[in-house]
Amino acid sequence: MLSKATIKDIQSLQHKKFRNERKVFAAEGPKLVEEFLSTGYFDCEQVYATAKWKGWQDEKLLSALKEKAQLIEEFELEKIASYTTPNQVVALFKIPEIPSIKAEKKSITILLDSIQDPGNLGTIIRTADWFGIKNIICSENTVDQYNTKVVQSTMASLGRVKVGYTDLEKWVEENHHVPLFATVLNGKPIGELSPINAGVIMIGNEANGLSQALIDKADECITIPRLGLAESLNAAVATSIFLYEITKD
Repeated sequence: MLSKATIKDIQSLQHKKFRNERKVFAAEGPKLVEEFLSTGYFDCEQVYATAKWKGWQDEKLLSALKEKAQLIEEFELEKIASYTTPNQVVALFKIPEIPSIKAEKKSITILLDSIQDPGNLGTIIRTADWFGIKNIICSENTVDQYNTKVVQSTMASLGRVKVGYTDLEKWVEENHHVPLFATVLNGKPIGELSPINAGVIMIGNEANGLSQALIDKADECITIPRLGLAESLNAAVATSIFLYEITKD
């Protein structure tokens, strides 16, 4: 039986303040939890699962967890899960220290300016993983990568893509040894660019786009040509299109 203190502690992890204090985040559902456990992307602190969780049948997994796996009832899972319909297991993982991210001369880095929607950030991380991009640098006011909705929408890509937060203007000045590409509504059509092997792709806020200060520092402003009447594209969708275009042969 979970104590009230334990339930309260796990529930508190839905808030950034307490995740930062505890240096712990929560992941939910068999697929995500089992991948995190099997790959060792993050150190596991505790697993809470119902009898329906198939992980109980995996001797190798349980051996690695040792005393960290606890059997709980369905009603207890409902109290600690963030979703209305909880899915068998909730696990707590330790937040690792992220070293400073530098723009590499032979790879692409994604820069995110004030992304607010957790689903967008999660999808961007997952998309970066798909295209083999290892580094994402975010403004300090971008949604937290360990927000539960972000974690869930990454589908475990969070363990393969390094995400850091910093003052973007300062970071750009320190990393301008590679080309900077600002994504805007009126720039050079992305299809006219040659494949990019190195550089920083700067993606802006869902409502307001990139800050003018970042646009001013760009070597090239690029855009996805608009054929219809939509005002703008979703930030995650736009990122996917840009990455496809700049990485294809």
